[in-house]
Amino acid sequence: MDSNRRRVTVVEVGPRDGLQNERVTIPTPDKIAFVNRLSAANLPVIEVSAFVSPKWVPQMADAAEVFAGITRASAIRYTALVPNLAGLDRALAAGVSEIAVFAAATETFSRKNINQSIDESLSNYRQVCARALDAGLRVRGYLSTAFGCPFEGDVAPGRVADVAARILDLGVFEVSVSDTIGIAHPGQVPRVLEAVLARLPADRVALHFHDTRGTALANVVTALPFGINTFDASAGGLGGCPYAPGAAGNLATEDLIYVLNGLGIETGVSLTAVTDASAFIEAKLDHRLPSRYSQAIRSGA
Repeated sequence: MDSNRRRVTVVEVGPRDGLQNERVTIPTPDKIAFVNRLSAANLPVIEVSAFVSPKWVPQMADAAEVFAGITRASAIRYTALVPNLAGLDRALAAGVSEIAVFAAATETFSRKNINQSIDESLSNYRQVCARALDAGLRVRGYLSTAFGCPFEGDVAPGRVADVAARILDLGVFEVSVSDTIGIAHPGQVPRVLEAVLARLPADRVALHFHDTRGTALANVVTALPFGINTFDASAGGLGGCPYAPGAAGNLATEDLIYVLNGLGIETGVSLTAVTDASAFIEAKLDHRLPSRYSQAIRSGA
């Protein structure tokens, strides 16, 4: 792998994908302070919240208030998850300039997660994307259960590639191929990427790994030679998965930055500032965060 002057984009998903799975309700001012600390770390993309039903995801009920309170840096993209046209209207009213939609690679997960089939979800998102693009917003797509499903088990790489291509056809600029339950491993990642990259160019593909089985960083390193230059991560390893109770959350941002720094790959992100942001939000939770790097720093290792 030639990493000379190579640059990777880190998409920080802690304020949304991380916090939405936490048991403790985080007050709005603390969410705002958390996002501002992540901005201070110079993360290029921060997923701030989700305009979803408060009934289903109460942690995200204050999405508009959080967007109104954060200090936006001109060089940083502040994004939000949007499930439908009603959510898009709320995002537009909040001044959001980039959104994300989310589909699944398996029918059972799609129905369990959003009560729609894959076809129904993509039909819904076609309307969301069309209106968002008309309004001048950028749209990103997530593809859940791309490496394994808690209900259907193994997922054929060809199916992942098919749904990823259909998401791209909605007009999204990028598809984040996601390991929703943290089951991916370095032997599997090439098989999935070979199928996906046969249908999508590498610069339109991102990867989203969870660290449930401790393989997230190994998966990133395995994916780098395939030309993948965008990875999602969550400060401190915030989050988890409702289908894997007690498991570790997303790939920790500071762990990812530490490894990429070691490989000589540029991110432009301050490792020290990310670690500080993680320490700030950890103090608001009822448990320690799993980031290995942060744990090592705290212990003086």
